[in-house]
Amino acid sequence: MNSNESKRNRTARWRAPSSCLTVSLALALVGIGQAAPTWESTLTKDPPGDLPAPRPVHTTYHFGWSGFTAGVGDMHFTKTADKRFQLEANGRTIGLVRALWKLDASYLGLVNAETLRPIESKQTEIYRRKKLVTDLAFTDSGVTRTRTEGAGAEAAKPFNFPGLFDLHSAMLYLRSQPLSDRSVYRIVVYPATSAYLTTITVLGRERVTVRAGAYNAIKIDLQLQRLGKKLELEPHRKFRRATIWISDDENRIPLRIEAQIFVGTVFAELQAMRFDQDKT
Repeated sequence: MNSNESKRNRTARWRAPSSCLTVSLALALVGIGQAAPTWESTLTKDPPGDLPAPRPVHTTYHFGWSGFTAGVGDMHFTKTADKRFQLEANGRTIGLVRALWKLDASYLGLVNAETLRPIESKQTEIYRRKKLVTDLAFTDSGVTRTRTEGAGAEAAKPFNFPGLFDLHSAMLYLRSQPLSDRSVYRIVVYPATSAYLTTITVLGRERVTVRAGAYNAIKIDLQLQRLGKKLELEPHRKFRRATIWISDDENRIPLRIEAQIFVGTVFAELQAMRFDQDKT
């Protein structure tokens, strides 16, 4: 074997493991890229907007399914002395629906009035044969959930994801934004037992009439995707999408919600509204 052939053989032997290493590194980089969900880069990072703080208010809603009233609910929004926004809500099924499906529900949520981040919430559901209590405690890094059914409580379950909202704080944060036509907001909401990528699209402005009166309204489309154990996006098994109308003023009160779910269309509509004297 001459010196040139020997050199070519040594080069070939070096190139083989080098090529394998290159491929391995490329595959590893692809794996790293897939490990971080790409949807995270689409989340809205804007701070709370400069809309004036919401006023303390009592609201009453009627809930319906397939064209008839199925339930009622009362909500009281206030600001506490220690700079927290507080929402107390109570609801129940009524009439024929109650005879088929008895439910009494209550909710208490606290939100930091400056950052509009959730602090804690407590949700109670009383059915004909069982009672569920769900407690959520939020931090900057995520949420810890504790659920009690009857006399037994499950172990606390943490879900680590920074920047989470609950339902109350999500409404306050979105309310604070400009909500210009065709704008899109994406946030992660943890309402009770799972986290959801929530996409809100402002469809436009229109005039709507509800039980409480006629209002200029902002029309919003809402879509949900559940976050799996590895933060992969999954379709919501029961919820398809919802359309929401909120008052087009500085109060931005929810006026009507129509949701497409697995049993058809359900709705919530403002029945009455009364503002408290503002507290400082």
